[in-house]
Parts: sequence; C-alpha cells; structure tokens
Amino acid sequence: MAVDFLIDGPAEARTTILLAHGAGAPMDSAAMTAAAVALAGAGFRVARFEFGYMAARRQGQRKPPPRAETVIPEYRAAVDALGATRPLIIGGKSMGGRVASMAADELHAAGRITGLLCLGYPFHSPGKPAQLRTAHLAGLATPTLICQGTRDAFGTRDEVAGYALSDRIELLWLEDGDHDLKPRKSVSGFTAADHLKTVAAAVSDWADRIIRSVG
Repeated sequence: MAVDFLIDGPAEARTTILLAHGAGAPMDSAAMTAAAVALAGAGFRVARFEFGYMAARRQGQRKPPPRAETVIPEYRAAVDALGATRPLIIGGKSMGGRVASMAADELHAAGRITGLLCLGYPFHSPGKPAQLRTAHLAGLATPTLICQGTRDAFGTRDEVAGYALSDRIELLWLEDGDHDLKPRKSVSGFTAADHLKTVAAAVSDWADRIIRSVG
C-alpha cells in the first residue's frame, strides 16, 4: 500500500518524527497541523500519514475507525515507506500514538526507532475510566514521552497517577489542556500556542537526551 506523507521541517534535520492521526480526524486536522508546525519550528523533520480507513474517507467512503491493533501493520509500513536514515521517533495523536506504542518495542529492539511520542494518549474512552488501554505500557521498553492535558477526558492527571506505567515513560502535563492539549485561557492563563511551545521545547530536550544515551 502506498503511503502519502505531509512533511514539515528541514530535510537536513537531525531527527525525524513520524506522526499518525487520531481516530476521528485526519492528518491535516487543525490540532495535528499545529503540533507538526510547532515541532518543525523546533528543528525536527515531521512526517504525518493516514491509516487506510482515513485515506478512504477522502474518496467518499464512510469507514469507521478500526480496532487499534489491526492497523499496527500499517504503522510498520509507514516506517518502511518513510525510510528515515537519521534518528526516528514514532508516535501520534490519540489513537495514532496508541498504535505507535503497540509497535514501538519491536521497532526499537531492531534499532529502527529511537523513541515514542504520544500527544494526548487515550488511556481510556471518555466516561469509561475502568476500561483502560494501559496493559502494554507497564512493560514498555522504548523511551517514551506522553504530552497530556490535565483535564483530558481520555486520562486526567489524577487518573494517570494511579496507573502502572513503565519507568521509560515520561509525562509532560499541560495545565488545563484538553485532548487536543488546548487550555481555557480564562481558567489557566495559557493559550494553545503557549502549550505547543512548551511541547516543542520538551520534545527537543527529551530527544537530545535519548539520542545521546544511545551514542
């Protein structure tokens, strides 16, 4: 299957970030675009792609999101198609990050990726906190950064504090951020742009650390 990418950032970037979209919005959604632009501004080469069901929607086919585990092969295929020759971080928004997290350890063990970046991880469905999507995160071996809003309906700060997560996972909490990492300025004093700037800086620092750690 051919993979189409949206690319932001310099071609000569030291590190590439591959991002997949969430369950309901495409790779060029406002949230995905804003995140990609912010990361590109921090010096990363950012590649976005779509799973087959989302690409089919562009052709007028009304396809629902599949089970996350069924599109793991599509994520691997995107890594293959991208053919990054420099350090590669995989991840995505919501479901895209979840799928990447399920593919990460195999790719990391093979030396194909350096880390995993999740933007708004869907720890559970909204309103269903008992139905966790965290079992594989307890033993995750890949260096991981999860950027999460403190009021994300898919996993708030208070909820996540009680989860069993691998010590390879770092969490960046964004005050009053929702599932798109957007805060209510009147409540938090921050804007969405403020939070994306924080994300970009944190990802840059984290990426430098994990790349140095592997020589």
